[in-house]
Amino acid sequence: MEIEQVKQLIEAGLPGALVEPDGDGCQMGVVVTYAGFAGKTLIQQHRMVMETVKAQVASEELHALSIKTKAE
Repeated sequence: MEIEQVKQLIEAGLPGALVEPDGDGCQMGVVVTYAGFAGKTLIQQHRMVMETVKAQVASEELHALSIKTKAE
């Protein structure tokens, strides 16, 4: 799976989020800045991001994703 596809999935699942991708097929990472993270714990924020790529993880199309989150 390409990192640009991951970026698009996260943006679709978290409208208004700023997604900064990093890495390649083996070492993918994203920094996600989203107003909806305000008041949420770090674990809740990461779960919100992972929910946007849940199908790809379940199908093993996406194996691992390093996530950093920031509230706007």
